[in-house]
Amino acid sequence: MSDQVTRAQTFKALHVRGNPLILFNVWDAGTAKAVAASGAKALATGSWSVAAAHGFDDGEHMPFDLALANLERIVAATDLPVTIDLESGYGATPDEVGTSVARAVQAGAIGCNLEDSSRETGPLRAISNQAARLRGARQAADRLGIPAFLNARTDVFLIAPTEVHEGLVADALERGRAYADAGADGLFVPGLVNEALIARVVEGSPLPVNIMASASAPSAARLAELGVARISHGPGPYRMMMKALENAAREALL
Repeated sequence: MSDQVTRAQTFKALHVRGNPLILFNVWDAGTAKAVAASGAKALATGSWSVAAAHGFDDGEHMPFDLALANLERIVAATDLPVTIDLESGYGATPDEVGTSVARAVQAGAIGCNLEDSSRETGPLRAISNQAARLRGARQAADRLGIPAFLNARTDVFLIAPTEVHEGLVADALERGRAYADAGADGLFVPGLVNEALIARVVEGSPLPVNIMASASAPSAARLAELGVARISHGPGPYRMMMKALENAAREALL
């Protein structure tokens, strides 16, 4: 059994409802080493942070070849499982998304995030469209013999104000069921911060649920009580580090 298969299996097993995997997102080999030294069980890139660190805006503006080269350096810097944020999949069709996922797996990733936001057709892709893209990703990873963890991200909450989130739970769960049927392994619902709604999503989801950490989100301990299986920090670590760097530079220049 290859090391990559073992890491992929280990990563999937870390998703336990009520005992969430915490991913303090990294953006290069240096930050990967630092977070690994903290005792992290796995590493994840965040597209916003990776893009910003390389001088690009988020939204697949960073060239895919550069993103993969960065991934390869991160994988080489650690023995931990590494999952990559592939945004919308760097592809217009399910086959193209599959090609992107295959290249990421070949570069060492054991999983990826794939979001249902669409810059081409509007805020969100149709459920059937996104399911087809996830199916293409699943088939591509399976052809390589790697049980890659496909974290299906839905932005139904992220793009809407919090006061209407309750009315969006049914849509999120419908998407989760369709994405699970297409081969996804996890459901990521960034932007959802209400405890009662998180509990409803966790209860109704066929997939382990991933919540984004933020100042307005419940604590990690509370998210564990709610049955969350994964907590991502997204761009938070990058913003924190850049603010610390700016403050240190300002103090040094006084």
